[in-house]
Amino acid sequence: MTEVIARRGFHGPSSEEAIEAIHNELDALWDDASFVPDMDRMTFATAVIEAAANIVQHALPVADKPVEIDVDISVRPSRLVARVSAFNAREPFANDMQANMPDEEAESGRGLALIEALVTTVTFERQDGTNTWILTRNT
Repeated sequence: MTEVIARRGFHGPSSEEAIEAIHNELDALWDDASFVPDMDRMTFATAVIEAAANIVQHALPVADKPVEIDVDISVRPSRLVARVSAFNAREPFANDMQANMPDEEAESGRGLALIEALVTTVTFERQDGTNTWILTRNT
């Protein structure tokens, strides 16, 4: 396994405040990994924030427990990796997992397509009521 040079994360309620906290964690991560090129920082951070914002805006709880968001971001020698998870969340509908760009008049539906355009790989896994998107960007 590749050495982790820097790591940051967030776990808490799925809310607008979580997005601000994740922004702060990303800023601190770049302080710890200043060698990462600006373009990689910007595109990767945008993808992570978009994935987190999609959870905040669209994830529905499985039962009475509220949805929680967990973000684990790591910098490796030639790769950035983020695991963005929605705990206690329903499984997304199949059409929510499609990365097709909607037409110009659509007001939503661009999130996954944007994320896929910004990173090297996007994978999805579901286990025990948790949806996890794994984003990687080769640097």
